[in-house]
Amino acid sequence: MALVTVGIADLKVSKDPEDTLVTYSLGACIGLAVYDPVVKVGGLLHYMLPDSSINKEKAATHPAMFANKGIPLLFKQCYSLGADKQRLIIKVAGASQIMDNAGAFNIGKRNYAILRKMFWKNNIRIAGEDIGGNVNRTMYMEIRDGKINLKVSKKGMIEL
Repeated sequence: MALVTVGIADLKVSKDPEDTLVTYSLGACIGLAVYDPVVKVGGLLHYMLPDSSINKEKAATHPAMFANKGIPLLFKQCYSLGADKQRLIIKVAGASQIMDNAGAFNIGKRNYAILRKMFWKNNIRIAGEDIGGNVNRTMYMEIRDGKINLKVSKKGMIEL
């Protein structure tokens, strides 16, 4: 088994059944996992912010930092490995309110709202999610079967 780390503002895709994609420290960030069970292609995105218009230079060099750039890039990279939109199983985690207890910035809620809006416009359904609260999450995706496990602070391991 190969553990492939997806950093913050990063994405990875794989069709190697030995790979497990993992992203750590999902607070207000979103972990988005997509998986095609027929061709066994999976991808994991860890984005930080909803909209790249706040920093076009950063969006050009780090598109996975932003939902509006990273989400389409994740899907395109999965398609390039043979995934089909109609077969994709989508799972989402994150959008916590950790550093912003007063809700002044609502980054987690805004990150989740843009994802839902983009998916609604493109007729994409979410199969499972663990969203919100005030916990950190680590997200694991096994490429061989698309299984998603979350390590959630105060809860332990859960399957999504």
